[in-house]
Amino acid sequence: MENKSLVSITDYTKDDIIRILQLAEKFDENPNRRLLEGKVCATLFFEPSTRTRLSFETAVHRLGGRIIGFSDVSTTSSTKGETLKDTIAMVNNYADLIVMRHHLEGAARYASELSTVPIINAGDGANQHPTQTMLDMYSIYKTQGTLENQTITIVGDLKYGRTVHSLIIGMSHFNPTFRFVAPEELKLPDTYKRFCDEHHIKYEESADFSEDILNESDILYMTRVQRERFTDLMEYEKVKNVYILRKDMLTNTRENLRILHPLPRVNEIQQDVDDSPKAYYFEQARNGVFARQAVICDSLGIDVQ
Repeated sequence: MENKSLVSITDYTKDDIIRILQLAEKFDENPNRRLLEGKVCATLFFEPSTRTRLSFETAVHRLGGRIIGFSDVSTTSSTKGETLKDTIAMVNNYADLIVMRHHLEGAARYASELSTVPIINAGDGANQHPTQTMLDMYSIYKTQGTLENQTITIVGDLKYGRTVHSLIIGMSHFNPTFRFVAPEELKLPDTYKRFCDEHHIKYEESADFSEDILNESDILYMTRVQRERFTDLMEYEKVKNVYILRKDMLTNTRENLRILHPLPRVNEIQQDVDDSPKAYYFEQARNGVFARQAVICDSLGIDVQ
């Protein structure tokens, strides 16, 4: 296997996805493996992150590798005017792998074209977040026993939600049915609706977060309305609390329903939902370590027994 970047979930075929999920299952059974002994991973976070950065760093440490990088762009030479091109060229001298989050869409693809080492996209603007998709799909597989024929309801910010965009593409191989629930201002972009049409994926759109929709779902994927994506804060205030999941809404849902959320949450899931056996978002975050261990080893061409 050769070194390869993961910039978009479209970089993975169906077979690639299945292989990565099988690797994640191995790491779930035993996450502490010295497979990155002597390897250095650079984490370049030009945008704030908690779960993604910490789970990548945990993944590397549990694999026996070393971490360099930054989580606060204000401490870097970018503030002096250093270009992304020069930053990547410089870090190529130090690391075997680069994990990068950037606020600009397309930044990860640009970096991958410049870099001599694999780039893993940890989120580029409102575009893609492929490793989040892998942990989401692993969570679906783990809770449902299959990825095939799932009814997935996605609620909230479908316009700017990069996790949503990546999940639609990743699940397209497995005959899903999607229910997209969003206010007019945050509806799913036409690009992704056309993608669903071209791939014969069944979907419905609604502005109403009804219990009927909820009761017909296998997976409920809640999302945060992202304040940082709005240029007009009045628009944000108008939609920030449109959809709130309460525990009493789960009364007549399917037994197998699991609630996912890429986190952080704000108000969209009430705290009492955490006590429900159908709440899976904290376990989902834990699965991120295993999925990212799998992606890292795959990108570096490391064989996992």
